[in-house]
Amino acid sequence: MRAIILSIGDELTLGQAVDTNSAWLSAQLASVGCAVAAHVTVPDDQPAIEQAMEEAVGRCDVLIVTGGMGPTEDDLTRQALASVLREPLEPNETWLAELEKFFQARGRPMPSANRIQAMIPRGATMIFNTCGTAAGIDASYISGDQKTVCRVFVMPGVPKEMRAMFTRDVMPHVKQMGGGAVILSRTLHTFGLGESAVAEKLGPQMMRGRNPSVGTTISGGAVSVRINASFPSMSEASDRLRETESACRAALGDLVYGTDEETLPEVVAKLLLEKKFVVTTAESCTGGLLAKYLTDVSGSSAYFKTGFITYANEAKTELLGVDPGHIKGHGAVSGAVAREMAVGALRRAGADVALAITGIAGPTGGTPEKPVGMVCIARATARPQGPEAQARTFNFPGDREMIRDRSAKMALTMLRYRLMGKDLPF
Repeated sequence: MRAIILSIGDELTLGQAVDTNSAWLSAQLASVGCAVAAHVTVPDDQPAIEQAMEEAVGRCDVLIVTGGMGPTEDDLTRQALASVLREPLEPNETWLAELEKFFQARGRPMPSANRIQAMIPRGATMIFNTCGTAAGIDASYISGDQKTVCRVFVMPGVPKEMRAMFTRDVMPHVKQMGGGAVILSRTLHTFGLGESAVAEKLGPQMMRGRNPSVGTTISGGAVSVRINASFPSMSEASDRLRETESACRAALGDLVYGTDEETLPEVVAKLLLEKKFVVTTAESCTGGLLAKYLTDVSGSSAYFKTGFITYANEAKTELLGVDPGHIKGHGAVSGAVAREMAVGALRRAGADVALAITGIAGPTGGTPEKPVGMVCIARATARPQGPEAQARTFNFPGDREMIRDRSAKMALTMLRYRLMGKDLPF
């Protein structure tokens, strides 16, 4: 079973509002085995709405429409649907009575403009709205040659109203149409390798046409592996999803840091708590971003006591004890200075492990020898015989924001591998 989601509104096509309805609806539809073929967005323009509807009904079994159901002249969804169905709009007396009650309860007469919200195409069914004044519409589109049949559900664009209406009155119909089929999903998150390198490791798991399907997306430097299992029953979908997830994990190994909604800071926080480690930070180009990520997690006071922002060279010397001669000889952006920053922070904070970052975030300050994006990250660990420090140099692409973000996340990744007792695999 296939669905298309049609979102209507000038505010959406003009970028004045974000369409959160489509994402929510897609997740709900997938849970009952209904694959979404497309998200379509059109303005409050009746010809555009009609065209989108006519194109959609021939491509799907279920058309979900949101928006354009208000009482004003720019709300044209019901008129467009009536035109596509080739049926006149008629007042629904039940909903008209509810509208009148709604306004009476507020001590106001009902504006005549609101009568349009009780109008639905002849032959369609009214969907009750428990949160607002716009009734929903349940209709069936049947082509003249009887070859195309599509169920059409129209709901308000207000998220609260739409979600209540969909859950109560639309979802049961879609579930029944699906016959018990489900689509189960799992997302595995990685950081450190590019999307093509992750795809290469996954190999045959990413073959087109495979079920469960495996695909990759990248956001904020993290490459996520999305697994979707579409099967006639929950048990079969669950079994096949588990098999494919195991195969993907075997191919990627420790590159996988989290699943579904887990974030890298949350995973690192859990390891720090398990090891009972206290971490400190020494940051230059990231300006405290690494410390922010570590403290974004609730309960972070158990593993993070203090951090250092040493943006200027003088601060590196005065606060962390970095040798000025090393800054002069190697440059502030160097593995030697990063190691000294980490060791200095470790000693001054009395921590178990320290992370240090120094680099060139740009857009200015780069040289041919040390270009924008060059970042040195060090990790120092407390030992009975004295601190052990290691440093790595990376070249991150992108603008200033991206370079700072990737630097902080790479430092977290270096810490994660240290807490697992392993070296970076890349």
